[in-house]
Amino acid sequence: MSSPTIHSHATLVCIVCPIGCSLEIMHNGQDILSVQGNLCPRGRDYAAKELFSPERTLTTSVRVHGGELPLASVRTERPIPKRLIRTVVALVKGIELKAPVEFGQVIIEDVEGTGVNVVVTREVKRKST
Repeated sequence: MSSPTIHSHATLVCIVCPIGCSLEIMHNGQDILSVQGNLCPRGRDYAAKELFSPERTLTTSVRVHGGELPLASVRTERPIPKRLIRTVVALVKGIELKAPVEFGQVIIEDVEGTGVNVVVTREVKRKST
């Protein structure tokens, strides 16, 4: 006699577009069984991604030595797995760049094996003496 399939319920607000559909999702822990409340097919894709492999784009800042500003803003070029956010923040926290800092400068290549770089999003010029 096989064990019964367990179905779970989740509620999410879709953030793919400005509508913000309220999604009611039934799943079995591995697959989406049904999605209700989405006004377009993208809601189902969002629900699956968010439930089973959520990702986020990290934005933070890094210290700059000898710059006109003490910090430069940085971000991941693409979203990374949400479970890695704290690890990547800790890596960035340990970095201090020397001015000048260029827009688009890679400060961490292929962070945590994701294939995603952490890049500078604000130029910081060297402090004039």
